[in-house]
Amino acid sequence: MNAYDKLHSREIYDPNDAEVLARQQVCLEKLYDFNATRPSEGKKRAELLQEMFAEIGEGCYIEPPLRANWGGQHVHFGKKVYANFNLTLVDDTHIYIGDYVMIGPNVTISAGTHPIKPELRRKGLQYNLPVRIEDNVWVGSGVQIMPGVTIGENSIIGAGSVVTKDIPKNVVAVGNPCRVMREIGEE
Repeated sequence: MNAYDKLHSREIYDPNDAEVLARQQVCLEKLYDFNATRPSEGKKRAELLQEMFAEIGEGCYIEPPLRANWGGQHVHFGKKVYANFNLTLVDDTHIYIGDYVMIGPNVTISAGTHPIKPELRRKGLQYNLPVRIEDNVWVGSGVQIMPGVTIGENSIIGAGSVVTKDIPKNVVAVGNPCRVMREIGEE
């Protein structure tokens, strides 16, 4: 298995492998073009997102600037996803975002991580764990979502939270580390 194939295997790999870097460069060029669009170029932005992302549903909107290790190549958006300024996607493997998700400004969603052993980190090695955000989730400003996390449908993640573990559906969760405060009910 070559280094590129390991991106999605949960195995440790070298992100500075020549093939990996060459493929990544192509994606980053498109991301640069997206971020360089003018506010009046909505159609061009939408077309670029179709090229950049693994999947992007109808009615999605991302407010530039967007940051993404792979320019969105491993990102799957459902329909009607809204992302405010400064979304950072560490999309070294797949990030799945469902329908009708709202993402506040300055949010980071990270699928890439590094080994615990110092000798492996010194070599610059990493591995990746996919992230899933289910339908109708609201992610508040400044939230950080760590590798391997799933956020259940209809949940709300409060501003500034650091999500290190799975969050169930239909809850309000906040804090560092993020924890469930209450279920979403009739009130």
